[in-house]
Amino acid sequence: MATEAEMVGLFARELELCQLKPSESVAVLSEGSLRADYARAFLIAAQSLGASCFQINLPERPRMGPRVQVGRTPLAGNRAAIEALKRSQLVIDLVGLLFSAEQNEITASGTRMLFVHEPFDVLRELFPTQDLRRRVEFGERLMREAGRLRVTSPHGTDLLYRLGQYPVMTEYGFTDIPGRWDHFPSGFLLTQGNDGEVEGTIVLMPGDILNEFRCYVRQSVHLKIERGMVTRIAGEGTEAQLLRHYIESFNDPRAYACSHIGWGLNERAHWHHLAVTREPQSEIGVHSLAFYGNVLFSLGPNTELGGTNDTACHLDIPMRNCSLFLDGHPVVKDGAVVVSEMQPI
Repeated sequence: MATEAEMVGLFARELELCQLKPSESVAVLSEGSLRADYARAFLIAAQSLGASCFQINLPERPRMGPRVQVGRTPLAGNRAAIEALKRSQLVIDLVGLLFSAEQNEITASGTRMLFVHEPFDVLRELFPTQDLRRRVEFGERLMREAGRLRVTSPHGTDLLYRLGQYPVMTEYGFTDIPGRWDHFPSGFLLTQGNDGEVEGTIVLMPGDILNEFRCYVRQSVHLKIERGMVTRIAGEGTEAQLLRHYIESFNDPRAYACSHIGWGLNERAHWHHLAVTREPQSEIGVHSLAFYGNVLFSLGPNTELGGTNDTACHLDIPMRNCSLFLDGHPVVKDGAVVVSEMQPI
């Protein structure tokens, strides 16, 4: 277990990457006793850099079972807290506001936001670098200029996204730009297909990851996608049944929508991490989402990219050994990043 001094030291380095200035205000948003050690360490780190800081600690939500519902936060309706957060220059989000209207309102005001959730050993192991930012931002430029994104695999995946309606979102682990959100740590980028303009087939193979279930695929799953919606989930194994039953449990047809698509660029993230971590349920799963060369396929909401689908069902599915093309040009080939500008120095 990390000491408070170790936490303060690492968090001070993170705040320096965020270009925190003595003239700025930092708000730490927490929930009950969850990650109380992080909250205290971030406050001390911010003070050590000369910034003013304060904490908003919301009452802990009652647990409604194991199902994760994204975009539903304890900040909803709390105008006093929302306005206070908007008046700060940097919010440390220890709650998890992603996909929420509250996050969008706060960042729209110009406040930058940093989401922190992972265990300390993951924060330390995947601590962000300027080189990671360089590579992610190069990928952003490529994706922003593309009109088509295609994903293929030797096993039958062939999925086409038409692009242009939605922006590109980058995650490299820190934020120094007004209004920008990031996740510490991270290392990937993503976008969304135009509404109704995603067509084809995804074939999940053994070793692909169902991140919400914290498990590896063991038997293949076939997803048929028409006009941006999953219309069929086929497969003989447990994973196909899990996907069907989990999505059905939300009773929301929008849960079948294709959400973001992108690829991982963090060479220090490990595909095998899920197999060896002791408490996978305590993690968002950054190792899985960011490992180098994965193609990150997702279902569910798209509000983080400005869309209107705010379904509470979200599924991230990092896939191995796939190829990803932008306007016919290879970016990832059989699980390897082939663009030299996105390879580590």
